[in-house]
Amino acid sequence: MGSADRFDSVSPIEPLDIENGLTLLPRVRLNLAVHPASPAQTKPVDDWQLKRALLDYLKNSLSVSLAVPEEDVDVRRLKDLKKRKRDEPLASGSLVIRDLGFLKETKRSSFDEDEATKEGAVRILEKKYTEWRKYLVGKMDGLELNFGGVKFKLSASLPASDDFEGMKKEWEEHFAFSNRGGYSRGGRRETDTIVLRGVPSRWFAEPRVSSKPSMLVTHTIFSTFGSIRNISVAEDNDFGQDKDEDAGLVSGLHCKIVVQFEKFKDFHNVLRVLCGRSMQKQGSRLRADYEVSWDKDDFFRSSRSQNQDKPLEQHDRGEAPRRHVSRYRPEHSWPKRFKE
Repeated sequence: MGSADRFDSVSPIEPLDIENGLTLLPRVRLNLAVHPASPAQTKPVDDWQLKRALLDYLKNSLSVSLAVPEEDVDVRRLKDLKKRKRDEPLASGSLVIRDLGFLKETKRSSFDEDEATKEGAVRILEKKYTEWRKYLVGKMDGLELNFGGVKFKLSASLPASDDFEGMKKEWEEHFAFSNRGGYSRGGRRETDTIVLRGVPSRWFAEPRVSSKPSMLVTHTIFSTFGSIRNISVAEDNDFGQDKDEDAGLVSGLHCKIVVQFEKFKDFHNVLRVLCGRSMQKQGSRLRADYEVSWDKDDFFRSSRSQNQDKPLEQHDRGEAPRRHVSRYRPEHSWPKRFKE
């Protein structure tokens, strides 16, 4: 089995080590929002009471008791209720459940089992994982909360970036009904590019050289998943601004990575593996709850067009390109002007 093929059968509830000391950790994440039970109600919700109520509910009211750390429930109330629109929530945030060991009933497959048996066990786990996640959303969405006689209603939903099947349906419909598309092979249009946001820049930087994300390091990490056609990595100062608009985010904390794979299968596997996981660096306590999606905007085609349309005088001034795009030529291929 090739290095990229091993991602065909990755358990959704076990950590996955990749390159450069990085590990993908399984999790279930939900987006949460709290609305007043009555539209006329404008009383704010207490952050502490809300968090305690959610933690108690997870521990005592589900089919499995979940002891979730406080830091994995992040719900913040709206700061200025006077500016709140009628349909806006009083508070919003997220819930992350990281310990999913209860979903696994059987022991790890032994090394003498054939690949079909291992893949079958993984598919069973994937089904259980998906069904339990759906169960959790169903239990929490619409939950009524009562604090001191004041009633609120909780909304819970799965983030689009954690819903692999939802994204798969989306890109299949996109390429079925649109002339736009990603890489075409054999007359069939299909996407092949992932977009990753919310990972720390320093984890993709060259140690003791720079804190900025490195093209070389990023390529080394993602080439684990398959052959790369194009790759881009740049600082992403817009990520997290809505959440931390008053926190004074330091520029360059996060980076945005766009990777185009040679094969659709590799794209499919890496997106499936990245969905529903957090990233952690060896030696760090930080867990990055990133966002991953497929490329809807033809990123590399747009980048080439922008470079072609750039005025000549801009190049003369020595301005650096805003996007770092690199195309990797397959081995043993030569420029057309040379003969083999």
